[in-house]
Amino acid sequence: MKTFTYERVNTPVEAAAAAARTPGAKFLAGGTNLLDLMKLEIEAPPHIIDIGKIGLDKIESTPAGGLLIGALVNNTDLAAHSIVRRDYGLLSRALLAGASGQLRNKATTAGNLLQRTRCPYFYDTNQLCNKRVPGSGCAAIAGFSRQLGIIGTSNACIATYPGDMAVAMRALDATVETVNAKGAKRALSLDRFYRLPGQTPHLETILEKNELITAVLLPPPVGGVHIYHKVRDRASYAFALVSVAAIIQKNGSGRVAVGGIAPRPWRVEGAESLLPSGAKAFAAQLLTGARPTKENEYKLALVERTVAAVLNEANH
Repeated sequence: MKTFTYERVNTPVEAAAAAARTPGAKFLAGGTNLLDLMKLEIEAPPHIIDIGKIGLDKIESTPAGGLLIGALVNNTDLAAHSIVRRDYGLLSRALLAGASGQLRNKATTAGNLLQRTRCPYFYDTNQLCNKRVPGSGCAAIAGFSRQLGIIGTSNACIATYPGDMAVAMRALDATVETVNAKGAKRALSLDRFYRLPGQTPHLETILEKNELITAVLLPPPVGGVHIYHKVRDRASYAFALVSVAAIIQKNGSGRVAVGGIAPRPWRVEGAESLLPSGAKAFAAQLLTGARPTKENEYKLALVERTVAAVLNEANH
């Protein structure tokens, strides 16, 4: 463990100001990802900013009929909330499909959005990884890539975004709200929140260095059948090979976001018009431009079959 300094703050703006004062500082909330990365010396922040006492732990209805989820609401409380279960069932199902009960008790909404990839080469400090050490290379491309990305990747990185919650939130058209050290606020739609790797895979979101997530805003609920289907190697505590978050209407139209295949939750709105035609047509459009490796090209068929299973479930 490398040495670091520690600070506890009382407000979101104080937190952002503290980050602005110390380059490389990290916010600590639940710590379910950051502490593991620090123990492995993948992350070595010089300064830790404890945001556990700044509030942001409420779930509130908005005047427009949507839902405002505080950044520090833990995953257990979010999944169990009566409004979430009634109107945003997709989100509740996705949260319950992720991690263990103990981790959900600690993991926060903002932290879940910002969790880092589980690519094995990112976690092995003896391997080359552009996400961990920019410019060093990507050992995954010529290595073991069965669980890694097939679309949205680059010659510098084929890692996937690992989470479940963000996949559901992408289908729900969520917006991420932030504040910076000067108190200025931004609203960032989730469809542009995550960056594609390009040649800078270490830059994972469009957040600025001193910007803090304060909440996630969900628009008014969308009717239809809410389904979250996660395909993984074992039944619990495993990251998705492919996950599908879907809201399907009676006429076969709907919204679909896919996890486990790209550096961010993957949704192509233009492909959704093909859902009534079936999974094959939809998947072909969704995966246009895919660049699988020999080890993970099976995901092309797995996406189609998972979407087909979701559509079948929605119709029964």
